[in-house]
Amino acid sequence: MTDLVYIGRALLSVSDKTGLLDLARALHDRGIELISTGGTANALRADGMPVRDVSEITGFPEMMDGRVKTLHPNVHGGLLALRDDDEHLLAMAAHGIEPIDLLVVNLYPFEATVARGGSYEDCIENIDIGGPAMIRAAAKNHRFVNVVTDVQDYPALLAELDAHDGATGLAFRQKLALTAYARTAAYDSAVSGWMAQTLGEVPRYRSFAGTLSSHLRYGENPHQAAAFYTDGSARPGVATARQWQGKELSYNNINDTDAAFELVAEFPADDTPAVAIIKHANPCGVATGATLAEAYARAYDCDRTSAFGGIVALNRPLDGPTAEKIAEIFTEVVIAPGADDAAKSVFAAKKNLRLLTTLGLPDPRAPGLAVRQVSGGFLVQDKDTAEVPELKVVTKRQPTEAEMADALIAWKVAKHVKSNAIVYVKDAATVGIGAGQMSRVDSTRIAARKAEDAAEAMGLPAPLTKGCAAASDAFFPFADGVEVLAAVGATCVIQPGGSVRDAEVIEAADRLGLAMIFTGQRHFRH
Repeated sequence: MTDLVYIGRALLSVSDKTGLLDLARALHDRGIELISTGGTANALRADGMPVRDVSEITGFPEMMDGRVKTLHPNVHGGLLALRDDDEHLLAMAAHGIEPIDLLVVNLYPFEATVARGGSYEDCIENIDIGGPAMIRAAAKNHRFVNVVTDVQDYPALLAELDAHDGATGLAFRQKLALTAYARTAAYDSAVSGWMAQTLGEVPRYRSFAGTLSSHLRYGENPHQAAAFYTDGSARPGVATARQWQGKELSYNNINDTDAAFELVAEFPADDTPAVAIIKHANPCGVATGATLAEAYARAYDCDRTSAFGGIVALNRPLDGPTAEKIAEIFTEVVIAPGADDAAKSVFAAKKNLRLLTTLGLPDPRAPGLAVRQVSGGFLVQDKDTAEVPELKVVTKRQPTEAEMADALIAWKVAKHVKSNAIVYVKDAATVGIGAGQMSRVDSTRIAARKAEDAAEAMGLPAPLTKGCAAASDAFFPFADGVEVLAAVGATCVIQPGGSVRDAEVIEAADRLGLAMIFTGQRHFRH
């Protein structure tokens, strides 16, 4: 028994008319009858192709501004009827229902309407009803019906028809059905997600969706399969960037590049040039400077060893002098809002270096969701978009203007360091970063050791931390952490506060001559 299905009749109803005329012509040339709706039918007629209006099939005109046109037994019966079931065939004959062997539908542009900031009413009007209903019907009956929901599948459909003299195989129809169900699921996910955000509700059911961007060679490790999906948002970043050169991005490249760009976005481009260098999703150097080249050099000096093979993110378009400095060591990826010809020319000699440009910085204050899978479910939270809060100096000594400026930079960086996090900043550049330790004191010591290593690499006397500001992503539970900070030369500390031993911590800071700032807000990053 053959699994081939010959296509005699096709229903076309598309919002995105890319490739429509070429597809319709190819179907018509193969003797396939065309049925269509509204604007799609008009486009086909304008091109000289014979087409039947769906209203001719249903016996009803399109009505209610096009809201009702395909929701009819003559359409859904033609899609859902089992061709090998005598009762179905008798019902079709009794009610004048003609079989539909191919459905080509893409949906109202709901996601695009949301992305461009459409009004509530516009978004509602762009929720497709008839399209998903037809797609699901055709996909369910894929033993007999082909359903195409993506322009990318038009060439594959025609190739399949050529390979089987006007028919398609079951395996092909199954793949089309899979894509169809995934598309309607993603569409419904977009609608429900938008409504949850718009209404400020935590929905009872939560779903997420994306569009396949690329198959990756592997995941975090070679034995893990992986792929990259985009969510359709216009947020500048690795998902929307243009890659100018270099081999394809890996799973780890994408993860680290995103971390780097989100961090550097904390420094507005119209403020001062800033550079962040990331390794394994943690910053190993962040700095500002009079120029990008200076900012890069200062960020690099924080941890020259870790910067090797790292990710570099810039808050301004990359220029030639900065590119020359970056090219002095092996770098995996450079991401920036843009790049001039001189920079591209410098990197052209580095075939393994990936250069990405984004045409903008992501807004670090824009709302979004962070999702993490756990056994049996997943955790969902708002992204950490908090601005620098109202600050409270809790020590006898007030921070100097320079200490306050460095403290605020340290606080921005600490937000992007895995907990427990300690960041030392001196003169607008990190000089030591301690990340991901079970003990906050250990992070404090590791950051100090990093500073010692940096001083040795530059041939400078230690400690670089003398006179620096230190940031802690969460409160100090005991005074010992503050004592270590003072021992390495920190003179100002910014931290959330909120410990039951805050009084002891403040007393230690006063005793050691430190200025201490409470934010009342923590930045755990696990």
